[in-house]
Amino acid sequence: MARRILECVPNFSEGRDMSVIRQITDVIESVEGVKLLDIDPGKDTNRTVVTFVGDPEAVTEAAFLAVKKASEIIDMSKHHGEHPRMGATDVCPLVPVSGITMEETVVYARKLAERIGNELGIPVYCYENAALEEKRRNLANCRAGEYEGLKEKLNDPGWKPDFGPAVFNVRSGATAVGARDFLVAFNINLNTTSTRRANAIAYDVREKGRNVKNEKGEEISVPGTLKSVKAIGWYIEEYGIAQISMNLTNISVTPVHIAFDEVCRKADARGVRVTGSELVGLIPLKAMLDAGKYFLEKQQRSSGVSDSELIKIAVKSMGLDDLHPFEPQEKIIEYVMAEKGKKQLVDLDLRSFMETVASESPAPGGGSVSAYIGTLGVALGTMVANLSSQKKGWDDRWKEFSDWAVKGKDIQNRLLDLVDEDTAAYNRIIMANRLPKKTDEEHRIRKNAVSEAYRNAIAVPYKVMETAFEGFEIVKQMAKDGNPASVTDAAVGGLAILSCIRGAFLNVRINALGMETDPFVKDIIMKGKSLENKAFNEERSIMEIVDRQIGNI
Repeated sequence: MARRILECVPNFSEGRDMSVIRQITDVIESVEGVKLLDIDPGKDTNRTVVTFVGDPEAVTEAAFLAVKKASEIIDMSKHHGEHPRMGATDVCPLVPVSGITMEETVVYARKLAERIGNELGIPVYCYENAALEEKRRNLANCRAGEYEGLKEKLNDPGWKPDFGPAVFNVRSGATAVGARDFLVAFNINLNTTSTRRANAIAYDVREKGRNVKNEKGEEISVPGTLKSVKAIGWYIEEYGIAQISMNLTNISVTPVHIAFDEVCRKADARGVRVTGSELVGLIPLKAMLDAGKYFLEKQQRSSGVSDSELIKIAVKSMGLDDLHPFEPQEKIIEYVMAEKGKKQLVDLDLRSFMETVASESPAPGGGSVSAYIGTLGVALGTMVANLSSQKKGWDDRWKEFSDWAVKGKDIQNRLLDLVDEDTAAYNRIIMANRLPKKTDEEHRIRKNAVSEAYRNAIAVPYKVMETAFEGFEIVKQMAKDGNPASVTDAAVGGLAILSCIRGAFLNVRINALGMETDPFVKDIIMKGKSLENKAFNEERSIMEIVDRQIGNI
């Protein structure tokens, strides 16, 4: 089950005094379960965008504390800046990242808005997916008039706050709390200094498009080519170039690679060249992997390669390192969130993994090793697919082999997860057996915990068996139709998968000792025996194919 991760991206109306911003970010970091990802101050705009993630409850608590602190140390009556704003905390959007739906995020957003209004006395408007009225869905409508027009706005019954008093808070202004999709701020660099030409390209692609006059002299709107995209052109003195500044408001509708290619096309039509791009803030890993796959497929190359290779291709294809180095560990949200200093088994190098297995600790043991052997077996099938996709004379078959490689990579990744999951399952047994058992209640709790731990320790290696078995299809196909020079690599892959399945089943069986009458255990043992027999047959079939190709040498 995916970890529940919520992102919060509040905008605070202070971008010049870092001591003020530091006080706000300190209260955010004080909440356990929250990770501060980015602080982006702007002197001209006089605002700071802060990004943090974590468990939904922790994130909403940190958001409330940040709004509270901002209301104490930012005086809007003295604020001046270029960016539209209406409060000390101008906007506070919640963004679902993993394991949480938009519907659930809306509930969290509205609860946060209610708390800000009731406890802090700040007028709050709910926007985007959290909006309680359609006209308030658009943030620009909620923020119209900005801070200077807020007093008058609050006197309008049509703009009564969703939460909090309809009273002008001189010091804090008002706040907009929303629930939105993940937004990617993406700038595309041009070989021109002309803001006019940059704007023309921006209008070509942005969803809003441009206003033009028809034959009758009437002004009409002509939409741009990209949905869920906001864009303007501007000149960046620091770099000496014009850029298309884009907000991709829904990257499932318009991903970064599609936006980049479309700007390239429109720029070329206007005699302008795209020289590169830059990401402002963070981007989900999937978006970078999808971009890498897209550009590899345009080259008619297999996309079933490592994540690091896909990221490299994405960076080079979009020129994300044009202005400054692109550091995946600093720009990709999942990498930034990774706990530093906490290494899983799959993070170890080969020698360290071997030495960890060889140590006096019983875990990692045969279960984790079996899962890893299975990963290597599937990896060999994937390798043959990748080699076959670029074999001379097989150019028309690249997509066929790429699809097999992509499938192999998916199985590899799932098996890798199970390497650590198997060790974790063993550790659960140890922890359950260490529970106190002095009282009848403690004894009952311990007994149930031990039983559940063993069930899990049976289910995990069986999952290894099921996952590894999927790899036979790839290995067999590669032995049959892949690059003939690599047929024995496919054969070794089949042997490794068989070893994985047999080793995993041994773990199922030993963990099932004494639980043979449990219906759950009986079912897994029965299915495990059947799967092991099928694995023998698959491996034998692969070896027959290989023997036919290499003969009786």
